[in-house]
Amino acid sequence: MFLLEPLQYGFMQRSLLVAVIVGIICAVVGSYLMVRRMSLLGDAISHSLLPGLAIAFILGVNLYVGAFVAGVISAVLIGWIHTRSPIKEDAAMGIVFSAFFALGITLITIVQRTNKIDLNHFLFGNILGVSFLEVRDTAIIAAIVLLAVALLYKELLFYCFDPMGAQAAGLPVHWFNAGLMVLVALTVVASMKAVGVILVLALLITPAAAAYLLVPRFHQVMLVGSGIGIVSSVSGMYLSYYYNLPSGPAIVMVVSAIFFVSLLFSLSYGLLTQLKQTFKA
Repeated sequence: MFLLEPLQYGFMQRSLLVAVIVGIICAVVGSYLMVRRMSLLGDAISHSLLPGLAIAFILGVNLYVGAFVAGVISAVLIGWIHTRSPIKEDAAMGIVFSAFFALGITLITIVQRTNKIDLNHFLFGNILGVSFLEVRDTAIIAAIVLLAVALLYKELLFYCFDPMGAQAAGLPVHWFNAGLMVLVALTVVASMKAVGVILVLALLITPAAAAYLLVPRFHQVMLVGSGIGIVSSVSGMYLSYYYNLPSGPAIVMVVSAIFFVSLLFSLSYGLLTQLKQTFKA
């Protein structure tokens, strides 16, 4: 009864479907980011979506399209600053995402003067309010992301673990870097309604990080991370429904709790496991 009661409502059915989709693609793409040590790229791109959202709203076009275009532009700018100047990649991310975020806040503030637009839904998500069209858009984005990963799994894995080796082997590493950024942008756009641009980094990185503590192989990290992402998203939805909590933060709190449990009890890296072995020695 506890599990079935929310399912009688159409909005919960749509929300749970989006939660499952987002949990899967965030863990898959986040696994690559973690291996590549580019976790902050997700944060940079997520913050950079706001001007695209505002401009899309002003022009009356699909918000997903505006957000994606802004995400890709920010990713291109980060790469351009990094390759064309002595500025390091992490500094370039900070510069671009802060500039785009400030521009987005400014544009949305201007829009709010004449239109009713809730900024909190963009920042923290509103998965309980997803429409059928938004479910469709999220599913299409997820299909594109998962298809790209399936087709380029080995090449992306080689590039993420050993970029110099991949370049020496003749792989187009610049295209792989650009492709990974596009995948991140698509994933962030798909997750925008679920957890918002502020919290999307948690769903991108934390499930993969928890899985990394639990299993040894990369494909296992993807699979276990996807499971953690699904469980976290669905559990957060139920917490949001029964306790009247904001859905995005509820999802992030659950996935963070799972990570810290993994950090404590992992058979290979768990802090309590290592402590127990120390006492035995």
